[in-house]
Amino acid sequence: MLTALGLESNVEAVYRLLLAQPAWGLSQIAEHLNLPERAVRDALDDLSDLRLLHPASGEGQFLTVSPEIGLGLLLNKMALDVGAKQRQLDTARSSVTALISQFGRQSHAPEVVQQLFGLDAVRLRLQQLAETAHTECLSFFPGGAQRPEALESSKPLDQLALERGVTLRTMYQDSFRNDPATHEYVRWLATLGGESRTAPSLPMLMVIVDREVALVPIDPADGQQGALEVRSRGVVEALHALFSQYWDSGMPWHEHDGPDAVGLSRRDRELLYLLASGNTDEAIGKKLGVSLRTVRRTVSSLMVRLDARSRFEAGVLAARAGWLS
Repeated sequence: MLTALGLESNVEAVYRLLLAQPAWGLSQIAEHLNLPERAVRDALDDLSDLRLLHPASGEGQFLTVSPEIGLGLLLNKMALDVGAKQRQLDTARSSVTALISQFGRQSHAPEVVQQLFGLDAVRLRLQQLAETAHTECLSFFPGGAQRPEALESSKPLDQLALERGVTLRTMYQDSFRNDPATHEYVRWLATLGGESRTAPSLPMLMVIVDREVALVPIDPADGQQGALEVRSRGVVEALHALFSQYWDSGMPWHEHDGPDAVGLSRRDRELLYLLASGNTDEAIGKKLGVSLRTVRRTVSSLMVRLDARSRFEAGVLAARAGWLS
């Protein structure tokens, strides 16, 4: 009944039970609801993310937030989100109406967004943009590494662009550092003046050319569908700012991700942040570009370091230790 507020059936059942039996611990909750303890732990993690639950001082005890406060805040947030979306819709409708009124009958008016269906159409458009770039080409490459033949085929265009004085900057995920073909390509590009950095995770595949046009996936979860070619100045500027933010905090390719003062790598911190944000192991692996086995091994190691018995407790202890800062 509370799905619209983000509470799935198991999560709602645990919340209702803790409201009725606030002194119950994990095993009692699992037995009463006939759920595995792992499912109860996941539900507790979700309740913590929704600010409906806090760890109590007693071991294995939980402090629930009253429905009046906790659910009231969720309702208010939902109402604010709906109101904001409605205002955005009204503003967009007014802008569209004005544009149609001014340019709707002009057959020569340029398209702000064009759809490129399929990978072949995207590759062809990227080649055209690379051949005509004047100042810069910025790229995000999340997910899996490119095939060696794809990297080799891009070299002639990259070299010609750099010789014309075009700035080439590419952001990869940290996981790309383990790919020999990418490593060789980045070293070759650096000899010509190309720059490459990495981050633990990237939001999506993206290419920005001359601060005038951007290519982004039609569906970020399925790059096979194709891309959107965007020429809206406001949207391109926003995407350029997003790239700059990641670039400024990225690690140059020639540097290495060693442990910091508390022994955590950048990937460890990103994993902890994703864990505390309620992401599943599968989602974390996809966002970091690593295998599910690597995620589970790292989570297990971090839980041992934190002396945590659950993901929920690991998030709490990591926050208290300042590891999520």
